[in-house]
Amino acid sequence: MRRLSPLNTVLLTLLVVLALAMAFVTCREYRVVERVWFNWHVFWQASDVQALGLDDYEVVVEARVIDGLEDNVSALSYDPDRKTLFTVTNKDPELVELSLEGQILRRIPLTGFGDAEAVEYISPGIYVISDEHSQRLIKVQLDDETLFLDSADAEQLKLGIDAGGNSGFEGLAYDNRKKRLFVAKERKPVQIIEVRGFPNLDMTTPNILEVTSSRKRNAGLFVRDLSSLQFDEGSGHLLALSDESRQILELDTDGRPVGNVSLSKGSMGLSKSVPQAEGIAMGEDGTLYLVSEPNLFYVFRKP
Repeated sequence: MRRLSPLNTVLLTLLVVLALAMAFVTCREYRVVERVWFNWHVFWQASDVQALGLDDYEVVVEARVIDGLEDNVSALSYDPDRKTLFTVTNKDPELVELSLEGQILRRIPLTGFGDAEAVEYISPGIYVISDEHSQRLIKVQLDDETLFLDSADAEQLKLGIDAGGNSGFEGLAYDNRKKRLFVAKERKPVQIIEVRGFPNLDMTTPNILEVTSSRKRNAGLFVRDLSSLQFDEGSGHLLALSDESRQILELDTDGRPVGNVSLSKGSMGLSKSVPQAEGIAMGEDGTLYLVSEPNLFYVFRKP
């Protein structure tokens, strides 16, 4: 048997170490371990655990172009008072109100909001907009007469959590019962942050600000990034949207993944994959609305 020379042995060892390192990085990047654990958990869980039944949804409006918006549509929020949707654009920032069919109803210029990436309905006329790069949360008030919004006039909260780069706050969701705001950090690392005490809705009482993040919940997020969140008041579950993984992930009240659905061709009746999912919202009847860059609008309903 021919023996390897010392030099070849060293080279072979280096190649094995390099291959192992690349495999480790790939597993970390694509959250392979977390995905395997999720699949195992879903396989053994009770059939009635998944409250929302994401697999039952079918697309009824697919890739409808939002006329009047050329690109950079980001985030989506349902307003139960106005029965409309709100999104933001981060190039020439605007807050845009949409009908439930994806038509523009009005556009409100944003001044001083930087890289606006998410918007969330809080209560009648009150919303929160996130600035991704500076990691600011900005409370705004809106009525039928509002022509523009300036962040200098707004209540703000800045959070420097693993700040830096284009990996800041990409999604918002609000739990009205417990008065907590969920904030999705896009990546590096992917995580969901809970904020209590912002926005302050009662200026007559002392306000206590609390910011937390569940390591257990974050560890179970097998998606590569987070682009939007949606809280379901009925079940207490949270929907997390991932652009890069083309997934909608359902988290239960303990933050455990209990369901998911793909946004790839063939899933939910899609004739083409959703190119770059950026925002998700849920109506009172359970209808799911979704926007994708550059300016595409989707609606999903259960049969």
